[in-house]
This record gives sequence, structure tokens and C-alpha cells, in this order.
Amino acid sequence: MMPFFAAADGVKLHYTDEGDGLPVLALAGLTRNGRDFDHVAPHLPVRLIRLDYRGRGQSDWADSETYTIPQEAQDVLALMDHLGLEKVAILGTSRGGLIAMVLAATARDRLLGVALNDIGPEIADKGLDVIKDYIGKRPLQATYAEAAAFRAKVWSHFQDVPMERWLAEVSNHYEERGDGLHLRYDPKLRDAVLKSVAPATDLWPLFDALDGLPLALIRGANSDLLTEACADEMARRRPDMIRAEVPGRGHVPFLDEPEALAALTAWVEKMQ
Repeated sequence: MMPFFAAADGVKLHYTDEGDGLPVLALAGLTRNGRDFDHVAPHLPVRLIRLDYRGRGQSDWADSETYTIPQEAQDVLALMDHLGLEKVAILGTSRGGLIAMVLAATARDRLLGVALNDIGPEIADKGLDVIKDYIGKRPLQATYAEAAAFRAKVWSHFQDVPMERWLAEVSNHYEERGDGLHLRYDPKLRDAVLKSVAPATDLWPLFDALDGLPLALIRGANSDLLTEACADEMARRRPDMIRAEVPGRGHVPFLDEPEALAALTAWVEKMQ
């Protein structure tokens, strides 16, 4: 099976489709791609489908006006149609979780369940400021080794992360060339994100649209994007939500931590 398909507007999008059983569509964070799920993939006994959003990973770059959550939600449905899947469960990291909530509000009959990785209906200003600061900018480090060492030193909200993991992270996020590190996404994503940043919109109706679907929430204990207070309110509204707090992790957990794996295993079992 070819790992590309055409979106409705002709943009060629990359995906992978591995394993058997429950179809779980993995959606990465804002600037990331399907390889972010490399760490958790060996632990999930499911059919794991990963999508590179338009402008990210191996997918085509597109008009930056289309780098929006509603468009990306439509691209998800197009991939499902391409694969002949009536329903999927969604494992959504950060932006991927927002896309899942939009789909719950607009195409709920296509969902089997949702697992949210460090995202909720309230986005903390501190975390948003971090995103606005780095998005679309090449790193100052020139090599994978330098970038990995930088993260190990500066990302104090992550503890006990081996250097091999940091190397995997930066090699996924950047491409090392003779003139330094380049982004593995369209830098114009910055324009789209800054344009979309507006006075806070109430996203709780999108979260409430998940009602009745098997739901899990994984939060990094040191997250600057998803506050503990927001997670508490999510749990209050959904007492049946599987919830995990991952110590020594910020935004976002890698998902192969014991706490994350326990939550995802329980979530998968609910849908089988």
C-alpha cells in the first residue's frame, strides 16, 4: 500500500499503517509528525496509523492558509475514507488532541474513542508563549549532537531522559545538512499559528462532545500547556476518564513511560 494519499485539495499527505486489530489513528503535535509515536508503537497491540499533517514530515507543503485545525480534521477524515475505515480511535498529542475534539463535535460517528496526550480545552498562556517563540525558526545548534545536548541541559521540566532519546527527538524534528539544522516542517506554519492566536475561545463544548466515548488523559506533571486545574475539571466532567500523571515530564510525555502505558492499555481494552 502506498504511504501517500491526496487530500481534497490535491495536497499529497504521508501516512504509515502498521499492525492489526483496533484501528488507532495517531496524531502528533503542532510541528511534529508520525515518528513521534516510535517510542510507544512497540507497546500498543493495535493497528497504528500515523498521519503527517500537511506541511509537516514527509507530507507536501501547502498554502499556509490551510494550516488550520478544521482543515487538518478534514484531512483525517479523508485518510479514513482512503483506508476504508468507518471508525477509528484517536491518540492525539497536543494539536492532535484538539483535532480529535473537533472531530468529536463534527463527526462523532467516525470515532471509537480518544486519548489526549497533554492537551485539554484550556491552553495555558505560558505554554502558548513558548510555542510562539520557537515555531518556524531554525535552531542555533548546527548538529544533532549539539541540539540534543542543548535540550538535555535546558529542558529542566524533563528529568531522567537518556541522551539517546534526545538524539531521537531532534533527528525527528530537524534535518541535519552541511549548513546546519533545518526544520522538518514548513516554516510558514508560524504565520498560520500567529494569525490564529486570538482572544481565548471557549473549547469546553468540544471537550463535552467527547461524552460517551472511551476517554483517556495523559499529562506531564511539569506541563506548561495543560494545567493541573484544567485536568481536574476534565476529570470532574468525565469521572470515567482514564487519567495518568507522568512524573518528570513536561509538554509532552513520550508515551512509553509506565504511567502513560498503563493508561493507554486500559483505554484500548475499553474499546475491544
